[in-house]
Formats: sequence, C-alpha cells, structure tokens
Amino acid sequence: MKIWTRREILRAGFATLGASAMPLVFSRAMAADAAPSKRILVVLELSGGNDGLNTLVPYADDAYYRHRPKIGIRPDKLRKIDDHYGFNAGMAGFERLYKDGRMAIVHGCGYAQPSFSHFTSMAYWHTGAPNSGEEYGWIGRVADAIDARATPNFIVNIDEVQSLAVRAREHVPVVFDDPEKFGRKGLYQERPLLDRAPDMEPEASASKHYLLEVATSAREASQLVRDAWSGYKTPVDYGIVPVQLPKIASLIAAGMPTRLYYTAYRHNSFDTHVQQSDLHQRLLTYVSDAVAGFMKDMERIGRADDVTMLVFSEFGRRVPENTSLGTDHGTANHMYVIGKPVKGGHYGRPPGLTELDEGDNLVFTTDLRRVYASMIDGWLGCRDAEKLLSGKFETFPVFS
Repeated sequence: MKIWTRREILRAGFATLGASAMPLVFSRAMAADAAPSKRILVVLELSGGNDGLNTLVPYADDAYYRHRPKIGIRPDKLRKIDDHYGFNAGMAGFERLYKDGRMAIVHGCGYAQPSFSHFTSMAYWHTGAPNSGEEYGWIGRVADAIDARATPNFIVNIDEVQSLAVRAREHVPVVFDDPEKFGRKGLYQERPLLDRAPDMEPEASASKHYLLEVATSAREASQLVRDAWSGYKTPVDYGIVPVQLPKIASLIAAGMPTRLYYTAYRHNSFDTHVQQSDLHQRLLTYVSDAVAGFMKDMERIGRADDVTMLVFSEFGRRVPENTSLGTDHGTANHMYVIGKPVKGGHYGRPPGLTELDEGDNLVFTTDLRRVYASMIDGWLGCRDAEKLLSGKFETFPVFS
C-alpha cells in the first residue's frame, strides 16, 4: 500500500478544484498578519518574442534603418529618452517611468546556443537554466530557498494554466485566471454541498481530519481571492488591456502574504511575422499603459516601496525585416526592471547591429541569469543566487 506524504495529500486534496484553480491553503489570520514591509517581485512575460528593436529604437544608429528600411520607426515618431534611444510612439507609460528614474533597461539579454522555438526558449527562461533539463522554475526555486516553511500562498500565478516558472519542489503555487470563478467546480445542483464547510468529525482518522482541514482552507482561500477582487476599487486607469495587473494589485491591497507574482501577456501575441508595425504598437501601448497604471496604483495603496516588476520576452526578433513587413524569431532582447526602488538607466552592453551572427541575429551580451541574480540577491535578499542558478553571475546595481 502506498504511504502518502503530507504534500502528496495536499496536492491530491485539490484535484476537484479544476484547471483554473490550483491549490491554496490560506487563512484570514495570515492576511491580517502579512508584513507590509516584505518585498514583492512581479514578473510579466510578453509571450511570442517581442521585437526589442522596435520597442526601444536605437534611432541614432544608421544600421538600424539599413536593416529595416520599411518598418524602421523614424526619429520624429519616437518618444526619445536620450540621444540614442527612443520608445515606440505608443509607450507613453514606459517613457514616463524611465524619465522618472524608475526603469532600468538591461540590454542584450539572452543565453548561449539560442533556440528559436517558442516552447523551448520559454522553458529556458522559465527555469533560468538554458540548454538543460531543469525540472523546477526559477521562481519556484527562489520560493523554496527564501521560505523553507513553504508558507501557503507565497506564489501566485495568474494565467489559464500554471507556468513552469513557478513550479517548485516544496511550494504549491496559487493559479487562477478569473477571481470571480476561483473555486471548486461542480454542477449547479452540487453547489450547496461544495460551498458548505465540511463537518469536523472528532472520531475521524488523522488522514481524514487533515483532508477536511485542507478542504476548509481551500474553500476559505478561494473566497478570500474573490473577496479581494470584489472589494478592489481604484481610480487608476490601466488602459484598454490591463494585462492581469489589477488582479495582482487587488491581492496586494488585500494584504495577501504573496511575495512572488507571475503573469503573462498570453497566446504568443508578440509573434509579429506579418504586417508588424500597427499591431506591435497597439500591443506595446497596452503593456505600457498597464504597467504604468499598476505602478501608480502601488503608490496609491502605499506599497510602491515594496514592489518591483521584471518584464521579459522569450527572445527578440531577427534584425532585418522580412518580406511580409514583419520580423522573424531572433535572439537577444531587452529586459526591464521597474519600480520606485529601482535605480533607473541603461545596464549591460547593447549588441552591435553591424556584428550579427550568421543568421542575421544579435549576439547576446548579457546572460539572462545576471538579471535573475540581481532580482534574487539585490531585491529579494536571498543571497543564494549562485546555488539557485547553478553558477556565479555578476549582478547589476539596479536598486537604490
């Protein structure tokens, strides 16, 4: 007979929650006791491979326009931030964050032997272990390192399915998409039974008693998430597509003890192979407005000093435009570190536009793990990045 561990019971006990609701054990006392001074990291993934060269345009480099005679964005159409770079015209929010000193731009981020597969490259970014078979995500490993007690609700992943990035050995991430539908699934006729708190039976075995406790915690936890969302009201404008960020803001405002949030602009939206220009600008506008709104909301609720955001995509795009007036899968890209605690500016060495590889791609100049190490050691204070990333990676001084 199989002897189940406590963690196996915990995972199994939530099998009926459904794909949109992963395990969550949480109590109202935990919410009340959450220390507001604890630092929070929010990771935003731009899925599909965002075109970094048309996001932050090196308008002072003539090689950019030689490679992109039709889709290259002219200097007078940009939101210039210095004598060399300008943001895409739709990115008023990013322009403001940078000029306020609250954005660090890290150039040339990537890894050796790059993959042009969305699935493979994203797995490398999710695990922080390129060209390996790492089982757990980098966010999950960080959670296990800084919270050995596996505090419930330490990681929240807002998405349709759980990201590999949050997979952990000890922690069970909370995964949901729609807060209003976060709960155990069942037929309408079953709702009274599912919504009723289970009776604690004094004579029950230890295993049954534990499962009843798990069910009670899950029921209460899903209600807490719904309450946090339904009670969240803000005058801040997040733009047309808020990119799940108001949901994160609602949980932070409610005092949830989560320290690691992960979400994404989904469905390979940034895979701009054809007629890129207008679509790409719209996508960037949505992201820029949402991120700027989120940061403004953190100021409103008094948590701006506690929250930093990391924005990335699984790869950049090939430097020359293609014949369909789009761009194909490429390599190195920017990463953005955003927040009030950030020391803004440019970090890392920009890849040369005249020093491309044989596939007309940028040659990466910054190992992505340097940025992860900066988040782990510099922001979260883990001081264990070398072990977590299986190597020593020099950090960037991006925090004040």
